[in-house]
Amino acid sequence: MAQARSVAAADLSAQGALFTIDAGLDDPVPPVGAYRCRTFKLGSKGKGGGGFTAYAWFDCRITAAPGGAVQLVKSTGSQRQVGLLYRADPTRAAFLGTLILGDESRAYGYGADATRDVAGWMERIGPQRWRLVMPYPAFESTLDVLELVPAA
Repeated sequence: MAQARSVAAADLSAQGALFTIDAGLDDPVPPVGAYRCRTFKLGSKGKGGGGFTAYAWFDCRITAAPGGAVQLVKSTGSQRQVGLLYRADPTRAAFLGTLILGDESRAYGYGADATRDVAGWMERIGPQRWRLVMPYPAFESTLDVLELVPAA
């Protein structure tokens, strides 16, 4: 966050609760349905990186999965998370998934390729707004935040 703040403090503040620590509210798992989602990449793994990148809105979906879990699928974009959400406590759900890249059509199994494995926390941060916080992704940034809101 410090690196992102040094280059994009106004952009971070403009997002309200999205980048506020301890903003999680009860009921962290989004209901089944269609969502718009966008990724923010914070920090940089190499010298010369920008420290803050905000992407346009893409399509995501939440579906019911076997065993009472819920599945998140980011269906558009060049880096697409797919995985399961497990309620951990009243304000957070654990996310375990993988990353589908480019024109690939299916995900690797979790653990098959460490560069594709994604873990994070899902939190509800508004009446119909969620964030998936994914620390130390394999590519580009040091923290990825995926924002979800219901599709219009």
